[in-house]
Amino acid sequence: MVDLKGQYQKIKHEVDDAIQGVIDSTSFINGPKVQEFAKNLENYLDVKHVIPCANGTDALQVALMALGLKPGDEVIVPCFTYVATAEVIALLGLTPVLVDVDPDTFQIDIHQFKSAITADTKAVVPVHLFGQCSDMDAIMEIADEQGLFVIEDTAQAIGAKITMKDGVQRSAGCIGHFGTTSFFPSKNLGCYGDGGAILTNDSELAAKAKMICNHGQKKKYYHSVIGVNSRLDTLQAAILDVKLKHLDSYSDARRKVAARYDEAFKNDPRFITPKRVENSTHVFHQYTLKLNGVDRDAVKAYLAENGVPSMVYYPVPLNEQEAFKTVGNFPVTVDLCKQVLSLPICTELSEENQNTVIQTILKFIK
Repeated sequence: MVDLKGQYQKIKHEVDDAIQGVIDSTSFINGPKVQEFAKNLENYLDVKHVIPCANGTDALQVALMALGLKPGDEVIVPCFTYVATAEVIALLGLTPVLVDVDPDTFQIDIHQFKSAITADTKAVVPVHLFGQCSDMDAIMEIADEQGLFVIEDTAQAIGAKITMKDGVQRSAGCIGHFGTTSFFPSKNLGCYGDGGAILTNDSELAAKAKMICNHGQKKKYYHSVIGVNSRLDTLQAAILDVKLKHLDSYSDARRKVAARYDEAFKNDPRFITPKRVENSTHVFHQYTLKLNGVDRDAVKAYLAENGVPSMVYYPVPLNEQEAFKTVGNFPVTVDLCKQVLSLPICTELSEENQNTVIQTILKFIK
């Protein structure tokens, strides 16, 4: 699904030089390269503050901690997402409230989000799933009306843009009170280990998040709040700074593969190609088909037998996970978990390999 070796070979000299520079400096923890990368990412996203941290899950947790929510406060989250989105909510003693998603775009269902708000609701975590943005105009309007915090889970959509109704184009993760992202190696902007970041345009919230990431201290040995130890390794920051320069080309390459898949499957009603959110660009962290009248698991098995990787994101709805079993009706998520199949869309996927993926699928259904 991801050719990390091929990607590395193309930028080997840049990456090797960056790593060697950190080793030569011996500034392994919070070295200058961490802040240099943060500044460059701020410029790329046009956001005031980037707070690097250890991973994407920590980014979500720290953002929630910085908002000062209390145990029992409700946080609305889509049911169709990776567990980390809801996990940190429960971990902090908050109450995750699951809502269904749009069956075509896989983004949080705006009507269900609005209906789920109660007197105890304090925040919402829209997930920019698979590489495009949720309806941030509607989300921000509802949040403003109801006095809710918005934390954008941007782990799969770094580099995506959304044109707001005022005509201004904004980066995913830079619209709500906080945005969070992951630099897991398979992400569109991935390091060679774990890494993450918190994004915000609010200077006060940025200061709180930065303090929480550093054991709750502004000044060494003086701890104002309970914090955590969550920092981006300097070596990883150096690697990310190199790869950030190539992020736009990576996104373009993914879009080209997506366009080929679209063309290949557009006339077959058994394969429903990804619907684009109208005012959002798509960076295709995943290219996810919905299979209609075809045995998804049989297709996946056939692809594997023929050397073609594929993945199911996600096979079990959050509400059915043992850790999150909850009463509720989530028919779209339940259906999607049975229908979706993600195809290879890495930046190094050759035209020959794209043809192999397409032809193998078409061969199965003939």
